[in-house]
Amino acid sequence: MTIENVILAEKPDQARSYIEAFKKKTKKNGYYEVEDPILPSNTVVTYGFGHLVSLAEPELYNEKYKKWTLENLPIFPNQYKFVVSESKKKQFKIIKTLLEETKQIVVATDSDREGENIAWSIMTKAGIDLKKKTIKRLWINSLEKEAVLKGFKNLKNGWDFYSAYQEAQTRQISDWLVGMNSSRLYSLILKKRGIQGAFSIGRVQTPTLYMVYKRDQEIKNFRPEKYIELEGLFKTQEQSYKGKLEPLQRFKDKLSVFDFTTDKNVETGKQRGLIKSVRTEPKEILSPRLFSLSSLQSEVNKKYHASASDTLKAVQVLYESKLLTYPRTDCNFITTEEFNYLVENLENYKNLLEEKVTLKQLKAKKRYVDGSKVQEHHAIIMTKTTPTKEQLNSFSTLQRRVYELVLRNTLAMFAENYKYNQTTVLTEVGKLVFKTVGKTPTDIGWKALIRFEKKETDELPPVKEGQQVEADLEMIDKETTPPAAFTEGTLITAMKTAGKTLDDEQAQTILKSVEGIGTEATRANVLEVLKNRNYLVTQKNKLHVTGVGQILCEAVKTEPLLISPEMTAKWEMALNQIGQKQRTQNNFLDQIKKFVKKLLADVPKQVLQNKSLEGLEAEQKEKIAAEKELGVCPICKKGQVVDKGSFYGCSNYKTTEPCTFALPKKLSEKTLGKTAIKDLITKGETSMLKGFKSKKTGRSFSAKLKLEHGRLQFEFEDKKNK
Repeated sequence: MTIENVILAEKPDQARSYIEAFKKKTKKNGYYEVEDPILPSNTVVTYGFGHLVSLAEPELYNEKYKKWTLENLPIFPNQYKFVVSESKKKQFKIIKTLLEETKQIVVATDSDREGENIAWSIMTKAGIDLKKKTIKRLWINSLEKEAVLKGFKNLKNGWDFYSAYQEAQTRQISDWLVGMNSSRLYSLILKKRGIQGAFSIGRVQTPTLYMVYKRDQEIKNFRPEKYIELEGLFKTQEQSYKGKLEPLQRFKDKLSVFDFTTDKNVETGKQRGLIKSVRTEPKEILSPRLFSLSSLQSEVNKKYHASASDTLKAVQVLYESKLLTYPRTDCNFITTEEFNYLVENLENYKNLLEEKVTLKQLKAKKRYVDGSKVQEHHAIIMTKTTPTKEQLNSFSTLQRRVYELVLRNTLAMFAENYKYNQTTVLTEVGKLVFKTVGKTPTDIGWKALIRFEKKETDELPPVKEGQQVEADLEMIDKETTPPAAFTEGTLITAMKTAGKTLDDEQAQTILKSVEGIGTEATRANVLEVLKNRNYLVTQKNKLHVTGVGQILCEAVKTEPLLISPEMTAKWEMALNQIGQKQRTQNNFLDQIKKFVKKLLADVPKQVLQNKSLEGLEAEQKEKIAAEKELGVCPICKKGQVVDKGSFYGCSNYKTTEPCTFALPKKLSEKTLGKTAIKDLITKGETSMLKGFKSKKTGRSFSAKLKLEHGRLQFEFEDKKNK
């Protein structure tokens, strides 16, 4: 058959969502044949596995790059090579054949810059003449059948998105240039100082790591300062209330308080007071903005301590299940079209809630609905498809929580504003004034949907102007507090705002032109990379830099471009200009090359003369030595059993009376971890271990390991397992 139209999806699940929308489909090897009135005849849907094509490793340009040496730097290829990994070659060949035969290609990867990169990288690597093909672009926010069909009826010109591919590819190449060159550079220079290991540097990951390091250092070096505040407890006939000095002042010691109160004709302790004024005014608070990916990740982390990566995975599942709209969005707004379908489906959404709520605000408000603010994708909201309770229960706990958060957050825009009366009481004692603020809710509004842990009510007793009260002035000892450690939620916000310290509301309203570190789609992955490389660790939902991470941060801190969120944000803005056709790829990559050359010139001297690394070097050596020692040798009772790379052995193997005790790292195809080795050395046996494989039968089995006279033996619960 002659292929007229190839639809290229990013991954198999996405392809299945497309074919389910069409009238007829037939599964083939690596693709589907599909038929539908809206499609050209002889249409197929094929798919990648995410990034089918990736940048080649340095050694594929030249064998010499296999060896890490300073003489081989910088690595600046004249032309960048893109490769397909062995495991993906079969699918790539299928796609290539289909693309060669077709007249039209529909790019149907994720509707974002990275989706463009994936598709155009495949098409370019396939080596076809793209100018001879008609290229279209599917651009949708939902995988629901109706949205998919509408998208295919209204395909866009694929070439209009080519600059987005160039932007994403430039980001990819610039990360490669910085990573490959600076990682080797720092690793080699640190090795000269006796610090072992391969250190990874990244254009985005390093400034992100340094933000956490800087915060850790601020907390570590923080010295609390004691101070005193003057507070008043005021009693009416029936009730009491507290007040703070107006304007608020801090005193360094009790003598300062005494001088201050004497000057104001008062003293600490009990005395008479007079209510100078009572003012009550109505206030109201708007519901939170709709979710972007960053604000959703931040909220989920705050409420449930889930990682940014796990939240993204959960939203992706709900998107592929056609329940939530496109997840990798940095927008907090929707258009009138989305608002209208939400209104139409309001009753269905309300039925998913346990409680009854009133949703009467059915007019679109600019705070949430503004088409001019929606450039690529709108905010994360529910699709028209409402799940059954049974369907929701089939999802994981985190997926259910994410769906409910989005549901409640979206419905909140249809509820009344949260309204309350704010009463401000000024109480006079001598020449001092104390201020008390109380809040009384009058309409719970949207807060019926979004539960808050903080106390919502802070009512004051009924008081009136001119009323006399009994005052008790007290000195309250306080001290300054350190800055809060980063969580994944607050770090994602800091990455988005280029390190600026903003509250959630401000962070959600930052201008689109203020690019942060990384992109909405990549920030969660950056955090995972830092954790996987043992630079960051999570402790009770707080992020901290590890010892290895500290060494890296100390080594790079003299290079502003590697650690500055603001500078990295400017890089992101420059990359964005490529997508807007205001800058060329070569222009940006030339800047990156100049930066790499500067690193090569400056870093060796900086690192070798950095005295702050000395203490960290000693700590690392001690830690490595401690980690290597697993326990006293059970045979000679003198040496330590240490990790020798390919096996565990006694440290006394070179003494006048050498000890040859050794234990394998792998036994019957099972890797023996350090816990098992420690158990053998200290207890003589391990607990029951799974994953052994018989050489004779090939069957897997479980057994304990026992150490008898220095020899390793299996011990089975069931003797037949032998």
